[in-house]
Amino acid sequence: MEPGLTVNGRTRDLGDVGGHVTLLDWLRSTGLTGSKEGCAEGECGACAVLVNRPDADDRSRWTALNACLVPAASFDGQEVITAEGFGTPETLHPVQKEMADRGGSQCGYCTPGFICSIAGEYYRPDRTPIAQADQGAGAEPSRDATAAGRPDTNGQGDSANAIDHEHGPNGFDLHALSGNLCRCTGYRPIRDAAYALGVPDEGDPLWARREQRSPAPFATKITSTYGAFVRPLQVSEALDLLANNPGAQLLAGSTDWGVELNLRHARAALTIAVDRLDALRGLEIGDSVIEIGAALTLSEIERGLAGRVPILAELFPQFASRLIRNGATLGGNLGTGSPIGDAAPALLALDASVILASRSGEREVALADYFTGYRQTRKRPDELIKSIRVPRPIAPISAFHKIAKRRFDDISSVAIAFALRLADGTVEQVRIGLGGVAALPLRAFATEDALTGQPWTQQTVREAADVLGAEGTPLSDHRASAAYRAATLRTSLLKFFAANAPSALQEV
Repeated sequence: MEPGLTVNGRTRDLGDVGGHVTLLDWLRSTGLTGSKEGCAEGECGACAVLVNRPDADDRSRWTALNACLVPAASFDGQEVITAEGFGTPETLHPVQKEMADRGGSQCGYCTPGFICSIAGEYYRPDRTPIAQADQGAGAEPSRDATAAGRPDTNGQGDSANAIDHEHGPNGFDLHALSGNLCRCTGYRPIRDAAYALGVPDEGDPLWARREQRSPAPFATKITSTYGAFVRPLQVSEALDLLANNPGAQLLAGSTDWGVELNLRHARAALTIAVDRLDALRGLEIGDSVIEIGAALTLSEIERGLAGRVPILAELFPQFASRLIRNGATLGGNLGTGSPIGDAAPALLALDASVILASRSGEREVALADYFTGYRQTRKRPDELIKSIRVPRPIAPISAFHKIAKRRFDDISSVAIAFALRLADGTVEQVRIGLGGVAALPLRAFATEDALTGQPWTQQTVREAADVLGAEGTPLSDHRASAAYRAATLRTSLLKFFAANAPSALQEV
């Protein structure tokens, strides 16, 4: 069978795509030009589409993704909906109608992407309208719920019965649009359109499609002038391919590799897709360890953990945008070895380790020892990251501080993660993970030593803050100066103490 996919209910052949042709470019080549290229790096959302992905209980979920980042070949056998697939000029889809009625579009360039992202939230299975009577003047914002480690709608699961400036009375989570940018309409009419949506009609075919399984992954092999692309169905096959082709590009969410393709014109002779391998998609929550599959998306992890790891619950809403989190994986984030990846500091504070698999077997490497230099790790060319292990019990006091120029959808200037255990007012154990202050993510061992065994007091913390300010080797670049980064480290510990001082902990 020739590689192909179903777009807006119609099956189309993929043709000569290989590993280098993005889904966006392929869609536009077929005449589906609603999806646009704005930034080519997953920030603007003009390229957003819906794809059918697995959900619990053998159901499926319509998931919004950036079409500009993912290879078209990775959708062999899959289902995709573009803005053209929602309605007609005579019979608009509810999302399209609300956008039109409320003035949510002007030039129209970004509108198709907004339509797809809004539709993804419109069809979210657990989106529940919130009765106005349940508001209450003192309703607690969901951002506080996230910081406290409670499940939040950023993971696409409703939490407290409260309406705030980021959630509508219809249960719509505005963070669904955090990866979509508009430069002419302004966001209020778009928000108004999103908040005006009701519950999908039972006869809506896209709503009904959720009751069925998503398409199973196809074993795909494409040899093309645009590079070879292979999707193995067994991890052993992937490891054999990697052993025989150590220069191959491993592909999961493609949120990093897609940027390399588009902006730096990087090319790989062979692309191996591992995002749908069952062996890399487990989530096991045991008494002594939580094991997270390297190919689970961040949105899937957030829903699966449901707040059990507070520091990750705090991290996820700050990690890029929903569009990115719907594709990005921990395996990919750690595999790049980037010193500014947001996941590494939080996982370092959790004392996590990675499971590396090759044809010769598996080995466990502590994350504190995993990074060796700028974008260099202990992972060999013939290995892939199979899972991430987080030991339990989780430290009861934690925080993730991300310093960036924008609150959301931005790259960290500095990221700091804290995980703390106290015993009778004394620091029993502390782990501090840092990003953006050296050529690699690192543990603040000197600061940890300065705190361990000491009383959890302002004097102790002030002295340790000076130590933390000297950790790493920060540089000056377009995001921040070295002096600013060092000052941020110091004040971050003071902020952490202020939020978790003995008096504050007694009140919790």
